[in-house]
Amino acid sequence: MFVDVILPLPLEGLFTYSVPGDLADEIKPGMRVLVTLGRSKSYTAVVAEVHDRKPDFETKEINGLPDQQQMVLDTQLRLWRWIADYYMSPIGEVYHAAMPAGLKEDSFRPKYETCITLSPKFRNEQALHIALDMLRRSASQQKMLVDYLTLSHYDTIEGTTCKEEIVEISRDELMNYSHGKAATVKALIDKQILTLYQREVGRLNQGGEPHPERMKKLNEAQMEAYNAILFQFLKKNVILLHGVTSSGKTEIYIHLIDQAISEHKQVLYLLPEIALTVQMTQRLQRVFGRRLGIYHSRYSDQERVEIWKKQLSADPYDVVIGARSAVLLPFQRLGLVIVDEEHETSFKQQDPAPRYHARSVAIMLASMFGAKTLLGTATPSVESYQNALTGKYGLVRLTKRYSDLELPKVQVVDIRDLQKRKLMNGPFSPILLSAIREALDHQQQVILFQNRRGFAPMVECKVCGWVPKCQNCDVSLTLHKTMNVLTCHYCGYTYSVPQKCPCCESTETRGRGFGTEKVEDDILNIFPDAKVARMDLDTTRSKSAYARIINDFSEGRTNLLIGTQMVTKGLDFDRVSVVGILNADSMLHYPDFRASEHAYMMMAQVSGRSGRKGKQGLVILQTKNPEDPVIQHVVNNDYDAMFNDVMEEREAFRYPPFSQIVNVYVKHRDDAVAESAALLLGGYLRQWFGDRILGPDKPAVARVKSLCIRKLVVKLEKGINLTVSKQYLHKAQELLIADTRYRLVQMYYDVDPL
Repeated sequence: MFVDVILPLPLEGLFTYSVPGDLADEIKPGMRVLVTLGRSKSYTAVVAEVHDRKPDFETKEINGLPDQQQMVLDTQLRLWRWIADYYMSPIGEVYHAAMPAGLKEDSFRPKYETCITLSPKFRNEQALHIALDMLRRSASQQKMLVDYLTLSHYDTIEGTTCKEEIVEISRDELMNYSHGKAATVKALIDKQILTLYQREVGRLNQGGEPHPERMKKLNEAQMEAYNAILFQFLKKNVILLHGVTSSGKTEIYIHLIDQAISEHKQVLYLLPEIALTVQMTQRLQRVFGRRLGIYHSRYSDQERVEIWKKQLSADPYDVVIGARSAVLLPFQRLGLVIVDEEHETSFKQQDPAPRYHARSVAIMLASMFGAKTLLGTATPSVESYQNALTGKYGLVRLTKRYSDLELPKVQVVDIRDLQKRKLMNGPFSPILLSAIREALDHQQQVILFQNRRGFAPMVECKVCGWVPKCQNCDVSLTLHKTMNVLTCHYCGYTYSVPQKCPCCESTETRGRGFGTEKVEDDILNIFPDAKVARMDLDTTRSKSAYARIINDFSEGRTNLLIGTQMVTKGLDFDRVSVVGILNADSMLHYPDFRASEHAYMMMAQVSGRSGRKGKQGLVILQTKNPEDPVIQHVVNNDYDAMFNDVMEEREAFRYPPFSQIVNVYVKHRDDAVAESAALLLGGYLRQWFGDRILGPDKPAVARVKSLCIRKLVVKLEKGINLTVSKQYLHKAQELLIADTRYRLVQMYYDVDPL
């Protein structure tokens, strides 16, 4: 007996091993097996097939079975094969992406994190005042203690009792929030003000009893949409729910989930960002309790292994909510998949491979179970909307906001004119500052959207024009002022901020442009009493950081939230009356055929965060091009006009949905080798595809992590046999690698790139 196995390596095909006689009756597809590759390298492989076909080479025996059951279900294996085939990725890369590390390496161990608490002798109001007074000569220690008291809610102490429940805080979370150093924490511990302890992390959701009675009753418009979805599901497997922001789509989802559970079916609820899972989890837990499982990449490997095993058990979660990777979990009786904010680019995996789109994979997964898929959004992707209009998908519209709230008023501010007249205060127009001040004075909240993190995108010498660049990538370094470093956002390379220019020794260096960190800095200077939070990649490196930022803003502990596109993604806050879009032009003027679509979506989505309860919200949209058609579509909340403009342009130039695109990338450390390999590859491809091949060209960032990059674009019009086309692409790759000059060239594909 033999088995063909999948190894968690970026290698094409399966690997054949023989099965010892004593294991022949036990082994099945989907089980894990221990194997040796090469002389001594051991791996945990997954069995793809069991057979008796003796290969024409000497096989090694498998070394053992770690489990007595399938760890990958039959449907998952089928899905892995589909992902590998469609996205032109070795199936080993799919396995590597799908399974938690603890199942690939058989190294599952409980994990712990270091937490901080207030020492018992300081857990009273008088002792805390003494501690703060002790630290008056050390501003950094005093600030860190104050930050800890705020995060943990010990700042609400009166006598020996806290008004609010004490929150556990990890050491990393405190240092991240306080922008402090490990030495500062150690000093507070040495003074016995704070104490360290270890906490096991990765526990499964213990959400308590389900409470279906906590579901809100649907209003008339929601009920019409709900019934329309159920009716269309009789004929269509995929439905697009196009509902304006704050129309109550989530409540419809909850009722559909309850309906599926009542039929003893499982539900997968996909969200594009971990930030959203925090807020949505709280809503779903109130109703579904411990029936709800949560899964995303910020969870510890321990927890992901536990969830994976629970999904294989006799008592799996009825509902799983998660980001992109949740679509790769085991399901036994899937009945409904909900893809919320289906337009979001975050659903597309970029690096590493496989470069899959979770929406497409979710639709395929649902079809394998005979399940239904609901795509929900206020701003559908062009491809999904076209599928709905042409009848491939069902279409249900929800055109009214919940409680008949008005959509926010969008006020466009021409900052080109204001800059000429020197009326701008940093990145803020007078109109925006006035709106912020009025909102804060009336105890309302404000969101400011700037789609760049860091303090400044680049630093420049005013005298000679020197700009610090990354030594590994073809990009300038971003200034992060709080950490006093210049950082590459591609490879993580850091460079200390120079005291003087290394070229001309001038001390006159300045930041060019602005990111969220500078916005925060400027806002605190203008509104020193504002309680400001920033939500970007730098402040949300742990799952607890997401929860803290969102909960603090939701409960009014902060009143001004600054963020990148994280703040555009479906968050629901009651008291936001003003949204400021600081620089619309940075989204519009981007060299990509999807730029207009993505810019509209981000601006429309962040606008929808305003005025969700109470009076009409206000959006201040700052731009140098107020007449730009996309901006006018945002002002008029006219998705259909944007869609028609985009479709006209894409039809003229044969872009999706009128074609399918495959990007082909070539990488090598030597730029000349990358260039010649790409030219040779392009020649091979043109023999079969003709003028459907564009390039090779240098991408916008032509060197990343010391590898030089070239890109070819394959445009395949509708009707072309994709299977045959992919065979030609693989053939071209084989021809290239057969040339000894290019054996070290890296080549990969991005199917349906975003």
